[in-house]
Amino acid sequence: MGKLMPLSEAEMPPDVMAMLRPRVARLGYLGEFFRYAAHQPKALKSFLEFTEDLKHALPDRLTEVVALSVAKIMDNAYEQVQHERLSLKLGFGEAWVCEVLSLKAEAGDVLGKNEALVQQLVLAAIARKGHGCSQELDAVAAAIGGSSAIAVLMLIGRYVTHALIVNSLNLARPVPSPLKG
Repeated sequence: MGKLMPLSEAEMPPDVMAMLRPRVARLGYLGEFFRYAAHQPKALKSFLEFTEDLKHALPDRLTEVVALSVAKIMDNAYEQVQHERLSLKLGFGEAWVCEVLSLKAEAGDVLGKNEALVQQLVLAAIARKGHGCSQELDAVAAAIGGSSAIAVLMLIGRYVTHALIVNSLNLARPVPSPLKG
């Protein structure tokens, strides 16, 4: 069978490439994650749809808190640098990104209350493997609603899945971090 190799753009199913084109245009390249994940085209398409559905379920700041926090906890530099870039592009600022990456989960001058609560849930869910997180989950649900709290949990799972794949494949970050410090 041989070594697992990433697919070229030409080897990818046309419907998968059609779904990836907006990302490729935004990023300026076809990421290795997608080139490997395309070995399972139906699952990759579902993963992309799942990601998009969750992106619309939460405000951008909360989505980025989850993405950056999980990437940092899971040592997923590949995804972390993507979300550093996106957060800066969205206008959240370097101080905000650095505060999220510090994993302090405290509301203050930089992080809002809801952002800190979401990060506390991320930290608890990953550290405790989902067990004994009802206090953090209840706090998030009280602050942003039950539907949004479930979206946070699903987003945590999405980014953990990404991290496990990227880390298993030993993928290096595709671009340097945009952060100065």
